[in-house]
Amino acid sequence: MTNLSVNINKIATLRNARGGNMPNIVQFALDCERFGANGITVHPRPDERHVTTTDVYDLKEVLTTEFNIEGYPDERYMKIIRDTKPTQATLVPDPPGVLTSNAGWDTVKHAHFLKEIIHEIHSLGIRSSLFVAPSIVHIEKAAEIGVNCIELYTGPYAEEFTLDKEIAVAPYVVAAQSAKNIGLKINAGHDLNLENLSYFKSQLCQLDEVSIGHAIVCDALYIGIENTIQQYLYQLG
Repeated sequence: MTNLSVNINKIATLRNARGGNMPNIVQFALDCERFGANGITVHPRPDERHVTTTDVYDLKEVLTTEFNIEGYPDERYMKIIRDTKPTQATLVPDPPGVLTSNAGWDTVKHAHFLKEIIHEIHSLGIRSSLFVAPSIVHIEKAAEIGVNCIELYTGPYAEEFTLDKEIAVAPYVVAAQSAKNIGLKINAGHDLNLENLSYFKSQLCQLDEVSIGHAIVCDALYIGIENTIQQYLYQLG
């Protein structure tokens, strides 16, 4: 069984567009847990355009499933991690102001920086994950610097899926096998949806977790969040 972590950033975006507390993202997160989600993911960006720092602290008080906090590991992010001690910290190489995570770490170039950050994360009892492209070189280097998991950036897979799904998934199959061979847990995320998720899962030797937000919220507009989560869990079963 592959775990489903629901990214609730888009719910916070909707709330922030009007102000106030509707929808209430804490309640939404609790409902996602109640409807079967295995975890909750947030990405508290510095501009707080969706999930805010306050949201992260509020969520930590009530969540009972895995709490995954994504972000670029600057001092602000690390303070949040130290204070809240989530289950998992997923490091992304996003520069300030980027719309969404759209590239993986160059783990060779940033090895020293990442190794120090990962050491601190582990000292806090938190599982570490690095957002990476399906690159053998970068995956092997991720293992060398001590990370627990990789999160495969699946944007290119989603883009190419409708053209040729076998070609689209091929580099991820190789990457996952390499990661498994060196003892890394394998997560994945970005543009996975009800059309492409099941095939992706079926082709990988191991897939421990997917983090999905945008597609889940879009589907929920039509069929409701409870039904949506159940359908995504079915695809992963």
